[in-house]
Amino acid sequence: MHLTACAKREMHRISFADTRYGRDYLAPGALKCRHRHARGYVAVVLAGSYIEAGDEGRRRVGPGDALVHRPFDGHLDVVGRHGADVLNLPLPEGRSLPIGMHIADPDTLARIAETDPAAASALLDATVELPALHEDWPDLLAAALRSQSNTLIAGWAASMGLAAATVSRGFRMMFGLSPARYRAEMRARRAFAALTAGEEPLAQLALSSGFADQAHLTRAISALTGETPSAWRRTSNPFKTAKRRSA
Repeated sequence: MHLTACAKREMHRISFADTRYGRDYLAPGALKCRHRHARGYVAVVLAGSYIEAGDEGRRRVGPGDALVHRPFDGHLDVVGRHGADVLNLPLPEGRSLPIGMHIADPDTLARIAETDPAAASALLDATVELPALHEDWPDLLAAALRSQSNTLIAGWAASMGLAAATVSRGFRMMFGLSPARYRAEMRARRAFAALTAGEEPLAQLALSSGFADQAHLTRAISALTGETPSAWRRTSNPFKTAKRRSA
């Protein structure tokens, strides 16, 4: 499948994919269109390589590199010509890990994970953080959209000497969704993080997060997670719903 196929498949709601712990082989040249996992995990590359274009930008990973996927993160993967052998581990609870990192001994993690994936996950530790790529203008636009929710696509395109239509088409080719939708999903992600971390009234949270009103916030959170903000507030464990969905 070519990247243009992923761009054409962009839908209002990205489907959820199963999160399976253990070894996973990605075929040479494979393309996984943008998708989400309700359950967070860490992908450790044992061999091969691929490029992932996700909510925190694009990263090129190879042996010993790892990518952290939080619950409901969206991403697209382009596998290298030699394929990739990947170890998926549970996302460690109560720890702050960089989105991209290099780890010291992936082979040991793989051996431990054969009998106890959670124990292997507990040993994850970053030796080097892998920053997002800034190789082309879509990467720069993604960074701007993540950091400035009021970025105007037409204005940004003009500042780069590009046509707005060219920017929309090129960004969609690389990230699997339009710049406008990427910006909206980043706003929804920030609101979801605030929703699960605090007790701010929903109407106030909507306004502070840049939404027109609470109904707008509800639609955005529902599209991102499959549950309404009120449902998340009623859940004692912020990720119980995610675990139920992925069981």
